[in-house]
Amino acid sequence: MPDRRIVLVTGASQGIGAATARAFAAAGHAVVLAARDAAKLAAVADELGPAATPVATDVTDPASVEALFARIRDQHGRLDVVFNNAGANIPATLTGDISYADWRKVVSVNLDGAFLIASGAFRLMREQAPQGGRIINNGSISAHVPRYGSAPYTASKHAITGLTRSISLDGRAFSIACGQIDIGNAASDMTARMVAGVPQADGTLAPEPRIDVAHVARAVVQMADLPLDVNVQFMTIMATNMPFIGRG
Repeated sequence: MPDRRIVLVTGASQGIGAATARAFAAAGHAVVLAARDAAKLAAVADELGPAATPVATDVTDPASVEALFARIRDQHGRLDVVFNNAGANIPATLTGDISYADWRKVVSVNLDGAFLIASGAFRLMREQAPQGGRIINNGSISAHVPRYGSAPYTASKHAITGLTRSISLDGRAFSIACGQIDIGNAASDMTARMVAGVPQADGTLAPEPRIDVAHVARAVVQMADLPLDVNVQFMTIMATNMPFIGRG
């Protein structure tokens, strides 16, 4: 794998994605930024300068994802690392009260979108010379245990673990490594509600500690910096005092 890598970050317009894009750019890599909000994406790209290429992308739309990889192929000729990070959620809702529309809203981004990005990256990494690359999927603490009222999110993140394992197996012959980072309470817009309190397993509300997204970004870059014959299969990074060990 080259020292200066071509890196794709999805969900790159804010939160963990934007922080990770900054970390990759600071490490000297070229970063392709993908997200739906073109204005937010452009603002991140302006901050990062010539190392960044913003490509407005809807990860749930196969045609949009295909256009993203065509742009990467045309501009860079290869892809070395993907941080498969785009995600969505809904407020805590009991399983019987979740609408199918809300179910699809979460699953289409978190699972369908992750598959479309991974599939496109796999094809490009398999055909390029030298062959290979690394796909890092954003799992979650919820890939292990659920939060109260989180059926769509938890189901999608459990499925990400299966996707990660399948890509790892399928990619062996092509020097494609795949790992997963399971993140607990990184400070972002998605976790802002945790400061005031979120539902716990016993139905009560309680605030939860969060960690700076910069720590998550550094961990992703560390995973990506390994040679392709070495892989962090699963990493958990979390606020030390958040309810994970012993949740429920």
